[in-house]
Formats: sequence, C-alpha cells, structure tokens
Amino acid sequence: MVEANKLREDARENRERILEAARTAFAADPMVSLNAIAKTAGVGAGTLYRHFPNREALVLGVYRKEIDELAAQAARLLAKHPPLEAFRKWCDKLVQLGKVKHGIADLLHAAITDQDIQETYLPMLEAVRQLMNACKESGDIRSDASAEDVLTLVGLLWRIPPSPEGGARVKRILALVFRGLTTNESA
Repeated sequence: MVEANKLREDARENRERILEAARTAFAADPMVSLNAIAKTAGVGAGTLYRHFPNREALVLGVYRKEIDELAAQAARLLAKHPPLEAFRKWCDKLVQLGKVKHGIADLLHAAITDQDIQETYLPMLEAVRQLMNACKESGDIRSDASAEDVLTLVGLLWRIPPSPEGGARVKRILALVFRGLTTNESA
C-alpha cells in the first residue's frame, strides 16, 4: 500500500508540475509545443500525454486549476483585508487570469464543454457571493447587488485584449463597477 501511495503522490506531483509549466508557457506562447512543456516540467512526453492526452485537455486542465485557485482566494483575501479591499484585490486577480485565458481562448473554446462551464462557473459565483456578502455586511456595497450580475460584468473583462490600452480600459470598467456597487458612505 505504501508503494501505491508513493506512485499516486509522484503522479500528482508530475501533474502539478505539468500544469504549472503549461500555464507559464501558454501565457508566453499559446502555440508552444507539448514536448517543450514536458521538458520544462521535467517529465517525459509519455507522462504528459498520460495526464493530458491532447493540447485541448492540457489547456482545460490549466484553466480549471486557475479557476479553482482564484475561487479559493476569496476566503484568504477576506481573512487578510477589509471586505471591499479584498473584493477589489480578487477582481485584480481575475483580470490577471483573463490575461492568461486570452492567449489560449481559441483552444479553450474548442475544448470546453457545457459541463466544464457549469463546473467552473459555480466556484467563481460562490467566491463573488462570499466577497459581496462580506461587503454587504460591512455596509460597503449596496444590499440589492447580485453576485450573478457582477460575475457577468467582470467576466466580460476577459474579452478585452491584454494590451496597454486594454489594461487602461479594464481599470476604468472596474472603477465603474465598484462605483455602481458601493454605498454613498464607502464611495
């Protein structure tokens, strides 16, 4: 049994190294070869293909990992910062994820299924809901604001190209979103 656990641990570590190498590589060059990703991760091509049988599966794996990490950030940010500041910082992290997603958007759209969309949407919605509830409790945002509406709005930021002009546009749009959410006392 110890041997089987060791193998599973090795496989998990390999998978994580592959995902990290792929995230970095896809952000730099969406058309990077899978062999280059395997080499960067320190695994053989066979190991990469055992975990991710094709480019689309790897892209989807990177996306899911990023979503899971972003969703988990909500609680960590709320533990360290006042609610409104935590929410703003979380939105900044969402924008950063959008920059990675933008480079692989075509591949992701080809690979993602309706089930994948639902499974990644729900953790994001819960993170936004958690942040917004804390902001509502502190009186920082309007009580009638909807997590679904806000997630739809900030999700649109992913469509903006990650250029200097796009970055400025994202900042303006986020400022508008927060101006619309905040109460007069916190504006």
